[in-house]
Amino acid sequence: QVQLVESGGGLVQPGGSLRLSCAASGSIFTIYTMGWYRQAPGNQRELVAASTSGGSTNYADSVKGRFTISRDNAKNTVYLQMNSLKSEDTAVYSCYANIGAIASGRYGRGDYWGQGTQVTVSS
Repeated sequence: QVQLVESGGGLVQPGGSLRLSCAASGSIFTIYTMGWYRQAPGNQRELVAASTSGGSTNYADSVKGRFTISRDNAKNTVYLQMNSLKSEDTAVYSCYANIGAIASGRYGRGDYWGQGTQVTVSS
């Protein structure tokens, strides 16, 4: 069974930085896309950043130039470095991955989610 475990959320002042991590574990064969979504109270979930297995990345316009997504494929881990944080970045951040894995001796590809980590930007 595949699991995604996130870490690194917390409280930070405006202008500060945080780094989120998300490690995938289980009977993983291939990790395709990994990324981060966020959802603030009263808002829809939105894509923050994503990274493909081919090395392509994309970002929400609101975080371009401030956030950087990176991957350590040897560790099945994706990171989100968040700089120059603003109050509007406050949300629950969830890791996402599209993974090919072995289950019951058979290969299958599916979407997996982490449990979410709270990021609060406030003075």
